Order: sequence, then structure tokens, then C-alpha cells
Amino acid sequence: MSAPSAVTAPPSPPPQPAQRAAWRSSLSQLDVRTAPYVYIAPFFLLFALVGLFPLVYTAYVSVHEWGLITGDQGFAGLANYAYVLNQPRFWQAMGNTFSIFLLSSVPQLILAIFIAAVLDANLRAKTFWRMGVLVPYVVAPVAVGLIFNQMFADQSGFVNAVLTSLGLPPVGWHAESFASHVAIATMVNFRWTGYNALILLAAMQAIPRDVIEAAVVDGASRLRTFFSITIPMLRPTLIFVIITSTIGGLQIFDEPRMFDQIGLGGNDRQWMTITMYMYELGWGSQRDFGRASAVAWILFLVIITFALLNFWLTSRIASSGSATTGASRLMRKTKGGKR
Repeated sequence: MSAPSAVTAPPSPPPQPAQRAAWRSSLSQLDVRTAPYVYIAPFFLLFALVGLFPLVYTAYVSVHEWGLITGDQGFAGLANYAYVLNQPRFWQAMGNTFSIFLLSSVPQLILAIFIAAVLDANLRAKTFWRMGVLVPYVVAPVAVGLIFNQMFADQSGFVNAVLTSLGLPPVGWHAESFASHVAIATMVNFRWTGYNALILLAAMQAIPRDVIEAAVVDGASRLRTFFSITIPMLRPTLIFVIITSTIGGLQIFDEPRMFDQIGLGGNDRQWMTITMYMYELGWGSQRDFGRASAVAWILFLVIITFALLNFWLTSRIASSGSATTGASRLMRKTKGGKR
């Protein structure tokens, strides 16, 4: 007697055109929603690996007794922070950092705006001049430090030779605190002014020319147009440049490190910055990674505070006159003057 045959299910009907269209539509919508996140995912993965993880790990090390040779010696709490904040050399380094930062960032921004305005004019060989202002940025910081170290030498430097030829007394660039800050700020301005000028130049070239031409036709001078229309329309770029200059200025290390042959920030640490002090704690005589990590986190909090403060101030100043309101106000004043 033969076994009963298995009952086979009827074949499923092929998908209808309407079902295929709905499936393709849902897939297309999913692609539109997820594509931006897929594109930016590599950056966040790389940042988590080389940025976020070292930041969190440094916070972990800062609350432990951690030597360069001995390693982790146990939990220390806030003892490393208390030690650092009670050191006079820490506050001296912090004061030197802010002094060099102010002497470099403010003139740097003013010069960058001026150079960008000149490069935005009708110059011959524009590419040559734009590449020329970028050359100092691509020079190695070590080379810049060695050259400026010789230029600002106390006995046989080029700058003191020029001063003495003009009948002025020589300056102790490596002996006096403020003079050393000026010399280091000059190095920073030499390297970064052209870079910021090209960023501002790109923003200037994105400004609609018809707005500026309309103000000029109505009788506004080039200088008045620059301050009333161009500067307000550079608001987002100015905020970006100021914030990046703040972050870089407070983290300055290469220029003061190479300003002398020893690299300790002077005999009396008169130009030692906070990053140099952190380096001295971690790899100098103490070799204490816990205290060096505490300095790193204090510097991180200071940078975040000043970046937010700069963002708030620049946004508040720039919001007092936007691009359109500044242009309309300028046109009303010029037309009123004609009457």
C-alpha cells in the first residue's frame, strides 16, 4: 500500500506592480533618511577613536596616582587637581598663555580681515598673492621657531640690530617677560594670519555683489560699505575664526617650546605656557601622568568656557546688525544725505 502523497502548497503569486512600487518607495525613503548619517559616520567613528577615547581616558588618569614608569598606583580623587591649583608655576603658566593668546589673536584677526579685503580687490596675479599668504602656514613650526629665535636674539639678533640702528635701546627678548610674549606672538601671527585671511576671503567672495554695488551707487564710500555690509555678512566665518583661534591660542606649544635652545620657557619660566607646564609634569622631572592629566582637563574646561564666551559675544555683537538690515540702514542714510 503506497504512502499518501504530501500536500504541496500552491505557489505564491508573483508580486504585483503596485506592491513593487510601494517597496521601492519605502526603500527610497529609507535611503534618504539614512544616507546623511552614513556619510558622516566615518568622522564620528574616527573622532570616537582618536578624540573621545583619549579625552575620557585622560579624565580617568587624572583621578589616579599614575607615574610614567610605575603606572597606576591607585585612586587619588581630586588630589592631583588640588596639587596643580596650589602651584604658583601653574598660575604663572596660565598667565603667560593668556598674555601670548591676546597678543597674537587680536592683531591676527585684524590683519587677516585687512589682507582678505586686499586680496578680494581686483589685483593682478591673484593666485600668486593668495598662495603667497599661505606659504608661512605650510612652513614647519620647528623651522619658524629656529628662525625667529635667531631674529629675536638678545645680543646678535636682527630685530635688535634694527632697533640700535634707529637709535633705540636693544630689547631683552629672552630675558623680559612681556618682550618674550611679543616675540612668540609674532611667530604665531606669521604662521596663522594668512591661513585665516584665506578663510575670510572665501567668505567675502560669497557676498552678493549687487548689495555692495547698490550701496556704492547710492553714495556710500568703500570704507563705509566694508564696515556696514561686508563685516556683518562675515558673521558666521568670524565666529568660526575666533573660536578656532581661541582653541589654538590656548593650546600653544610649538612656538614657545622652540623659542630657546633648552625649551623650558626661560630661566624664570617667563614664557612657559600651560601646555609646556603639562609637558614638564608628565615627561620632566616629576614624570607624573596623573598631575599632567589634571592640567590637561583644566585646560580643556578653560578652552570650552572661553569658546562659549567668544561665541556668545560675537553672536551678540554681530546680531546687532545683520547683512540685510545693515545694507538697508546704510542705503537709507546715504539717500537721506543726498536729499
